[in-house]
Amino acid sequence: MHVLMVAAENDALPGAKVGGVADVVRDAPRALAKQGITVDVVIPDYGFEPLERIYIGEVTVAFNAQPHVLTVFEVQQAQNNVSQIVISHPLFSESGSVYCNDAPGRPFATDATKFALFNAAVCEALLQGVLKRPTALHLHDWHSACVAVLLKFEPRYSSLNTLPIAYTVHNIALQGIRPFKHDDSSLEAWFPSLSYNGQQLCDPRYPHCFNPMRSAINLCDKIHVVSPTYSQEVLEPSNYEHGFFGGEGLEQDLQNAARQGKLVGILNGCEYPSNTLEEATIADFYSQAENTLFGWMANSEQLQSGYYIAHQRLQQFKAVANDGPLVTSVGRLTEQKVLLLCQQVNGTLAIDKVCQVINEYNGRLIVLGSGDKELESIFTKAMARNSNLLFLKGYGQGVGDLMYQLGDLFLMPSSFEPCGISQMLAMRAGQPCLVHSVGGLKDTVKHHENGFSFNAASLNEQVHALLTCLRETLILQKENPKKWRKIKTNAKKARFSWTQVATDYISNLYS
Repeated sequence: MHVLMVAAENDALPGAKVGGVADVVRDAPRALAKQGITVDVVIPDYGFEPLERIYIGEVTVAFNAQPHVLTVFEVQQAQNNVSQIVISHPLFSESGSVYCNDAPGRPFATDATKFALFNAAVCEALLQGVLKRPTALHLHDWHSACVAVLLKFEPRYSSLNTLPIAYTVHNIALQGIRPFKHDDSSLEAWFPSLSYNGQQLCDPRYPHCFNPMRSAINLCDKIHVVSPTYSQEVLEPSNYEHGFFGGEGLEQDLQNAARQGKLVGILNGCEYPSNTLEEATIADFYSQAENTLFGWMANSEQLQSGYYIAHQRLQQFKAVANDGPLVTSVGRLTEQKVLLLCQQVNGTLAIDKVCQVINEYNGRLIVLGSGDKELESIFTKAMARNSNLLFLKGYGQGVGDLMYQLGDLFLMPSSFEPCGISQMLAMRAGQPCLVHSVGGLKDTVKHHENGFSFNAASLNEQVHALLTCLRETLILQKENPKKWRKIKTNAKKARFSWTQVATDYISNLYS
């Protein structure tokens, strides 16, 4: 069996990771290869200067009513039946990053055009034989959805429209919605001669708009969401007032997919290296964090307040030894991840209440992450108010790894979490997690077995449940060390193997 994966991210290549999808696209092919599957992974070439490219071929694509020549390269010699492939075009590398931020009012405009061209090139490369025809095609998130649209509706690709297509939804909140027409970044601007079924492709809330994610859900043979619990949650409509995030407008299409036997929930895996990490100390973390902070500071001529306060807080932490619990959190600052922490509780933000609870046990909270500018500001101001909070605004692999190793309790109160990787990494290091019992968090963290969890029926109740669970957890750590050690051991022993994921892919997505 031969599988072609199409995605926007791939952590097997430098500079091609933004979120968890990159980890999946890196690890899943290796696991499939161990079961005898050959896998080609193709993403756009974002300008990988250090990589040696091996020329495969060129394709010419009619796009935006003009011919565009794109070049296909293999960028690493095939290893263990996995080939890493990129498609080059100036449009993909001009921003120097995977994704672009467009001005308000034109969401996804730049990226949607970029990925539509990339998708058209994938289809043409398959037709021309520049990319080997696979046994199964595996598309990831909205960025690859136009592959399904072109294969189903473009007569030029009729010889390919019998290819079995699996489609993975990694983040249903991001659907890549653009107009059908009357915009430079629209379906009819990209493919003016395409005859399509608008009923299958339109956004259910904005019928004049093209929804790539909905299109792929309706057109592909198998729809994969990345945990069993999340596969049930997305069948229900979201209810923001009650703090429930479900199908985000696509629940009816997913219900149809479920009725047709197309919807599959398979939990992502985690790598478990055989080599044991060297024992780290808090001094190692302080040193790594300071070096990382200096690196971030050096990237701007003006010193940002968040970095200055973080450096001062780091010095305060270093100056006073602390034997209380170290609570950690690693992840992007998005509403999905920190909505609960930004709610008001008796006139105070929940993040301040969390710091107060941790302070009752002489503990400290360290948060690593960046993302939404407003949320970054909220966490910077919270750091200024709370002497036991260190907020590191950015991401550094070394800092994150040490936080997984050294933390006593990992905090992950996501409002929704399709799968989650951070909790798996923390558990792998023997750090129990305190999580909102939703999606993949519910499937991986079991209350008082290998971690701690909370849930409630409304946003306000969820915040109070979080604070109650946190206080009870810290009491347990202090007063019942035997049970705490057992929970830590169970967290470290938990296994979410890519071997099982690969088996499930083969039997449930590609067959």
